Amino acid sequence: MDDRKIFPPEDLAALVGSRLCHDLVNPLAAIGNGVELLAMTGSADGPEMALTGDAVKDAQARIRFFRIAFGAAGAEHEISRRETDEILTALFATGRLRVTWHPDTALPRIDVKLAFLMLNCTETALPMGGTVEIRRHDEQLELVAEGPRVNADRALWQLLEHPGQTTDVRAAEVQFPLLRDAAFGVGRAPRVTIGDAGLTITL
Repeated sequence: MDDRKIFPPEDLAALVGSRLCHDLVNPLAAIGNGVELLAMTGSADGPEMALTGDAVKDAQARIRFFRIAFGAAGAEHEISRRETDEILTALFATGRLRVTWHPDTALPRIDVKLAFLMLNCTETALPMGGTVEIRRHDEQLELVAEGPRVNADRALWQLLEHPGQTTDVRAAEVQFPLLRDAAFGVGRAPRVTIGDAGLTITL
């Protein structure tokens, strides 16, 4: 008897995301270790090595972020405040977007996944950077973003509040339907407020 589980397409896509990120972590770590060893020996000093080291660190941070945002999120798994801070600091410490993570305890992995997808959506609306604060209180997630310029594609943002709505989505915008489907999948309905100087997402 074949007892292999048949996964819905959305679950299968999340598992593919987890697998890809998992398989990329080890080779990136090996490259990073190699760069560190070369730096310690002094055999490859210079701007080229610094640029390579920075690129590896950025790739590692992105893989960790994507593994949570686009990967599978088991109901029993939690992510610590320390790990979340490490990922966000590594990814946004030198960019134009400043992100503050307020929850001070470990959160269910699904909550961190939703928060990361919210952040991924918000990046598209702040082309000149800005500040983002993420909070959780009374089982509700809230993201508050401000910036000198807000450029929000209304068709994309409306997807979040309407589970049956469709629109053309590019690869760089896949986080919008993913956030909507993940949120409604766990019984949460995203609410979005967009103004001239910022936006708020709650779910």
